[in-house]
Amino acid sequence: MPRSRINGNFIDKTFSIVANILLRIIPTTSGEKEAFTYYRDGMSAQSEGNYAEALQNYYEAMRLEIDPYDRSYILYNIGLIHTRNGEHTKALEYYFRALERNPFLPQALNNMAVICHYRGEQAIRQGDSEIAEAWFDQAAEYWKQAIALTPGNYIEAQNWLKITRRFE
Repeated sequence: MPRSRINGNFIDKTFSIVANILLRIIPTTSGEKEAFTYYRDGMSAQSEGNYAEALQNYYEAMRLEIDPYDRSYILYNIGLIHTRNGEHTKALEYYFRALERNPFLPQALNNMAVICHYRGEQAIRQGDSEIAEAWFDQAAEYWKQAIALTPGNYIEAQNWLKITRRFE
């Protein structure tokens, strides 16, 4: 049974109803509809913390989805799960892949910056200030790109860039 039929969350049910109506109204192929169903079920599983199930749905959606823009969001969500699981190298790979298909994903750039900043902090704890600075510089570049796309967002990142004199 599709996850959308068993989910008890009001917001998820509302989203599913609206999505189903849109799928009937908007001309789409059966493959696109099926891809969206897997994507929607992946989002539902992810919101409940069922990451293995979410990944299975996202991978199936990737197999079916042909639109690069839609694929970017699937890849982004896969990156989120890997970030959540502490698999930062995998997460970065999926964020890169999402940005290749859609360069206007500031949230992917922000998440990449957060991972780089975290790795910089780890390097400091290990006593390697040179490596830490390289990670911080990379985080700064990603944050600058994210801020350029959405100037009013990422205020904490903007403050960090100013404090560390990395904001141009």
